[in-house]
Amino acid sequence: MPFQSQGVAKYYFMAAIALFAGQILFGLIMGLQYVWGDFLFPAIPFNVARMVHTNLLIVWLLFGFMGGAYYLIPEESETELYSTKLAMLLFWVFLIAGALTIVGYLAVPYATLAKYTGNDLLETMGREFLEQPLITKVGIVIVALGFLFNITMTVLKGRKTAISTVLLLGLWGLAVFFLFSFYNPVNVVEDKFFWWWTVHLWVEGVWELILGALLAFVLIKVTGVDREVIEKWLYVIITLTLVTGVIGTGHHYFWIGTPEYWQWWGSIFSALEPIPFFAMTVFAFNMVNRRRREHPNRAATLWALGTGVMAFLGAGVWGFLHTLAPVNYYTHGTQITAAHGHMAFYGAYAMVVLCMISYAMPIMRGRAANSNKAQVLEMWSFWLMTIAMVFITLFLTAAGILQVWLQRVSDTPLPFMVVQDKISLFYWMREWTGVVFLIGLVLYILSFFVKGEEQAKAA
Repeated sequence: MPFQSQGVAKYYFMAAIALFAGQILFGLIMGLQYVWGDFLFPAIPFNVARMVHTNLLIVWLLFGFMGGAYYLIPEESETELYSTKLAMLLFWVFLIAGALTIVGYLAVPYATLAKYTGNDLLETMGREFLEQPLITKVGIVIVALGFLFNITMTVLKGRKTAISTVLLLGLWGLAVFFLFSFYNPVNVVEDKFFWWWTVHLWVEGVWELILGALLAFVLIKVTGVDREVIEKWLYVIITLTLVTGVIGTGHHYFWIGTPEYWQWWGSIFSALEPIPFFAMTVFAFNMVNRRRREHPNRAATLWALGTGVMAFLGAGVWGFLHTLAPVNYYTHGTQITAAHGHMAFYGAYAMVVLCMISYAMPIMRGRAANSNKAQVLEMWSFWLMTIAMVFITLFLTAAGILQVWLQRVSDTPLPFMVVQDKISLFYWMREWTGVVFLIGLVLYILSFFVKGEEQAKAA
């Protein structure tokens, strides 16, 4: 490990994986509640399980991004982190605040939680993905500002590279667009209009810059390809991302009461959104094919390649399937949306964080890569999680197509709950593939504890 302060990333990575495991467990609980409505009721109602599932997704990815930045920035800047103590302080603040928020969701009725956490002072709660209490949102802002101060000061005192610049742009954008979570207008159309300024412009805007920077960093390390070549690709990808992603926000404005022109703007630019993900896939494979060295960490290379492919499939292909306004008219809010969401989040963001952890964690533990035995186990985890996610997506897509036909297209449309009963077979299949995904995650965690011959000799 070239810089001692990079070690703080280890704590963020461990927290990320622990919260990821929690997210999957609550996903399985939700999956069972789809087919067995009284499962764990009233202890964990469906709406609470859903809040915990989606909030853990956001929080563990933020931990992963922050850990990735704390590892990447010192190495790119060729200088120690501005303040290791600040990084550790913010880690504990963020972890404790996140844990208390989840406990609050589980232990207290949501309305009561809102009452006791200051929602009367500034109403921010009750919106999907942004359910966090006011004090948690304020805490997130404080943590984000401290984090950005730390890494920005590190970059300013050291070498400036395209990767660190793109990463900073993405992270500052993440913080700026989160501020719209505090804006909760009474008018429902205006509320939804600006709600997407956090939710969409995160995941289809600034988060993609973070994805590109992390992926470019790992590819430089595992392939040995000239930095100039990778940076040119990175500039092309982020330009395409910003042009298509920002204007593509319009595909959320089709049916919420906004002007009709959004159906054209949203459809056209959303149809272009697969292009940067396709470019990312070509970029990853091209860099690996042009590599100048065989890096011992084959598992990290596999995760890097998988990120490009799965991001293109989930965010690109499955996004395109229902992004055109005439199609979205029938598919909006169905299980097709869920299919796209699951594969897109896994492919674009979960996989790049796992890739970064796979590359950086062995180095922070004093070796270039895990043993061959550990890497084989990790690659098994890659294939189990990835194939499981593909099948989860396919089952949800099938459920969504049948749902659209029975509920919205048929000459004799059926009620919502009747349709849900008829597509329950796909929910059961999704649940079992979710179990396989969890097994894959367990193997990923175990791979870091497996010792092989190389390690024994080193010891």
